[in-house]
Amino acid sequence: MQNETLSRNDAQALDKSDEIAHLIEMFEIPSGIIYLDGNSLGPLPISAKKAARDVVEKQWGEDLITSWNKHAWIDLPTIVGTKIAKLIGAKEGQVICCDSISVNLFKLLASALSLNSSKRNIVLSQQDNFPTDLYMVEGLQQFLGEQRCQLLSCDAQDIEAQLEARGHEISVLMLTHVNFRSGFIHDMQTLTKLAHEKGVLVLWDLAHSAGAVPLELDECEVDFAVGCGYKYLNGGPGAPAFVYAAEKHIPHISQPLTGWMGHANPFTFDPNYKADPGIKKFLSGTPSVISMSVLNAALDIFENVNMQQIREKSVAMTNFFQRLMAQSSSLKELKLASPETPVNRGSQLAYTHPQAYALCQALIAQGVIADFRAPDVLRFGFSPSFLSFELLFDSVEKLKVIMQTEQYKLPEFNQKQAVT
Repeated sequence: MQNETLSRNDAQALDKSDEIAHLIEMFEIPSGIIYLDGNSLGPLPISAKKAARDVVEKQWGEDLITSWNKHAWIDLPTIVGTKIAKLIGAKEGQVICCDSISVNLFKLLASALSLNSSKRNIVLSQQDNFPTDLYMVEGLQQFLGEQRCQLLSCDAQDIEAQLEARGHEISVLMLTHVNFRSGFIHDMQTLTKLAHEKGVLVLWDLAHSAGAVPLELDECEVDFAVGCGYKYLNGGPGAPAFVYAAEKHIPHISQPLTGWMGHANPFTFDPNYKADPGIKKFLSGTPSVISMSVLNAALDIFENVNMQQIREKSVAMTNFFQRLMAQSSSLKELKLASPETPVNRGSQLAYTHPQAYALCQALIAQGVIADFRAPDVLRFGFSPSFLSFELLFDSVEKLKVIMQTEQYKLPEFNQKQAVT
């Protein structure tokens, strides 16, 4: 099939052999919608909808404050963290669910800089990292001063050279595992090892990896990681994020946001802070019970499927979509901005076009939801748990019509909205 023109029959054949096709039954997808944006916001799992109703109507509505004990609200950060740990290759006790990626980055960056402060003040990252990661370092730099924290960013291909040249000055290497624009995957094991050889701690952002790409944080000897709950984990808009800290570091960490839930005994209401000895020290304020309950239920989707199955279908889907795009002469103006080979990218494909925003809006009008990333990227996300190959075929057919008829030039598709 590799050198042949792909057809709908090929898509249907791939769907028939799909080992995890049954997962679609666990989601509530609007009729007539092809959803290629699960890498920004996962769709609604049926279990999450039921959990939302239960936690609001029964737990909060009927059991009120007794639910902290009766329904284990107080344990949700640990319960959810344990479920996520299984998906990212971490043993129990190293992952906690809390706050947002941005807040958790602040905690971990401050902790890592404190652990590795001897004559080291540089946080090395890449220029095309997701902006919030860079912003958090810039904020710490302003707060602590450049003598204690300084951002150094470079192109992805120059990271190893920077580690070699300035490793003695670098305190933390902070990278996003899967690039949010292109989908490029860093070699986590190799870069972590190179950094450690220079005495550098490593912090990975797993926003576009967790739930889509197999991860082995413990095996790779990763120091710290963050990730979110609303993309491939399908926890809903604003779902809480998570923190991973390697077991060896936890006893020595003193994170700066010392809120009462991070106390060793929060309900003693001790006026003096004493950090929890374990991963719970990364908690600060009261858990977001409703959103965390929804995420907790959504994670049940992964109970009867392994990450290798997810990854195999993801690779097959990006390869299939890439070939569909390449075989159409009407789509030649769209240039692939992701790595050519599926093994070197996450569960997404990015194409550049001067009218990428308008193309995205025209697709949405036709029931194909993708997304736009400035300045000129049309991005397609492939969530293996709820997509079929035939839907991918249909989405490309719709895009071909949009290009052939130049629908994207219509005024209504060129009016920028607040969220792109």
